[in-house]
Amino acid sequence: MTPEKNGNEPHESVHRRKRGKELRKTVPRESHADWSPSEDRVDPINLLQEQDASRVQHLVPIKYGRMLESAFAFFRGSAALMAADLRSSPTTGLQAMLCGDAHLSNFGIFASPERRMIFDINDFDEAYPGPWEWDLKRLAASAVIAGRDNGFKAKKCRKLAITTVNAYREAMQQFSQLSILDIWYFHVPTSAVLRAFENQSKRVKKRARKTVEKARGKTQTRTLAKMTHREDGRLRINSEPPLLVPVAELDLTTLKIEGDVTAFKEETIYGGWRDYVDSLPDDRKSLLRRYQPSDCALRVGGVGSVGTRCSIMLLQGEGPDDAILLQLKEAGASVLEGHLAEAPYASQGERVVMGQLLMQAVSDIFLGWHTSHASNVDYYWRQFKDLKGSAQIGELDERGLGTYMKVCATCLARAHARMGDAAAIGGYIGKSDALSEAIADFSVTYADQAEDDHQALVQAVKEGRVEAQTGI
Repeated sequence: MTPEKNGNEPHESVHRRKRGKELRKTVPRESHADWSPSEDRVDPINLLQEQDASRVQHLVPIKYGRMLESAFAFFRGSAALMAADLRSSPTTGLQAMLCGDAHLSNFGIFASPERRMIFDINDFDEAYPGPWEWDLKRLAASAVIAGRDNGFKAKKCRKLAITTVNAYREAMQQFSQLSILDIWYFHVPTSAVLRAFENQSKRVKKRARKTVEKARGKTQTRTLAKMTHREDGRLRINSEPPLLVPVAELDLTTLKIEGDVTAFKEETIYGGWRDYVDSLPDDRKSLLRRYQPSDCALRVGGVGSVGTRCSIMLLQGEGPDDAILLQLKEAGASVLEGHLAEAPYASQGERVVMGQLLMQAVSDIFLGWHTSHASNVDYYWRQFKDLKGSAQIGELDERGLGTYMKVCATCLARAHARMGDAAAIGGYIGKSDALSEAIADFSVTYADQAEDDHQALVQAVKEGRVEAQTGI
């Protein structure tokens, strides 16, 4: 799963590695252990509710219902809070393209355009250029919080963070000795993931195989059979409110944001479809122009993104059973944006798509973006549920979760090495456990904070300050 070395390290790489090592003098690796909430730390509930202001209001309670479920669910939905908390943390000044929300549930299985199954980061809503340490700290903290939710002992949870950083360190050291193209071509096939789980318990090995097989089974044909029906000889998207509502059935009186009433009309959505297609390279334009929009529905998914404008579009091809589903999802400002230098993207949709193309080993051929003329909201597009899958974190034991974190950390290191300076980052991290121990300490402290913030949400719901709709 880790990359193979490519001969002797180039002289320039040695120089950059030395430069990274020199950074330890001004930013000691041990300093990454230090974190405590500042005296003027923003109220976590206030910050989350600020994000709600621009969302589809009748869906927001579903978000909070999902975040109530556990400290890890809260952590998943509060990337903005951690971004604000990391703002004052020590950084080396070495930059990379960041996922921005690199928790362990934002990794998974999907198919390459050649239909090969690979494992990689799969969420880029918050992608933004910034300090590599932020992604690594979020991933390590997520391991501790998930371990606690699984009932692991404190010592084991801290070890999960160490395992995560060690795997990132080892992968980055290997990437620093590869050519730019070798890093760009490197990917983690699901076969390598399954091999990594070979020394696990029978139950965990079985679960890993089942996850891969389930992903292989999520073909467009099966997804269409599950999510559509035939009406008057024409495919239509099923109606399953509130999680899936065809636009034709949408109660426009529930839309309280100015511009949404127009934005969710069918003619506006189909206009967005044409703008999206026009933005694509010529080969994909030619492909998609052989399909025609047949239906569209508002869809709720995830945790932190609930309430954003997310829809699926049904496209009909040249035969009665020739159809595909695409997803168009609102691209708001990254949670990192207010804390880092301005990024050079013309729209938020372009930012998300470029973040994915720059960080993923291979990406969906249907990736694209457009801006709604009706509401001025940015969107990005992708194929919906095609050969995709993710691990059931709650079903992993301690060794299984540790193995999973190694795979995630390897993918994160490769993503950072693509656009960052792998040699300098590797030189800074070094070969010892100094950074691993420091980030493990940070992760434990931050997990405590996440649990406190989760309880603050529980209390806010009890007091009526926040409306939550559970069980959805």
